[in-house]
Amino acid sequence: MAHAAPRNRGMIEQGGTTDVFDARTHRVARIVLPVLAALVYGFWAAANRRYGGPVTGWNLLFGFLTALVFAVVLITLLTVAPKLHRGLHALVWAAFAGCAVGFLFSQSNGSIYRSVALGVGVMAGTFAIMFYRYYTREDAEGHRLE
Repeated sequence: MAHAAPRNRGMIEQGGTTDVFDARTHRVARIVLPVLAALVYGFWAAANRRYGGPVTGWNLLFGFLTALVFAVVLITLLTVAPKLHRGLHALVWAAFAGCAVGFLFSQSNGSIYRSVALGVGVMAGTFAIMFYRYYTREDAEGHRLE
């Protein structure tokens, strides 16, 4: 029977993760990735609003304004939300996700009641997932374990 080669404890339990990118790349990514996500969101909202019709100037303006608002809110959340307590932290992310999905659905000519119901459903699911994530990664005083 084959046995694994013996290793010392330090080799097995190295706690740190390797970071491939430097600090400058992370700073740039904190702006570029939300802007790219916002452009996709704005394009999606504009495409939902035109219902397969031709692209117009008003449609482009709507898409860019939607992307601008989405980017500003997302960058603000990425900056402010980590400083909040875990319950409020989860709640702001859930509210953001619920509003974003509800708004997208409302642009596809759905009823306001279905848009709100979908937004609230996404908000509830997101809150449960995010609260669990933050609850398991903080101690009793709210300090991050990572």
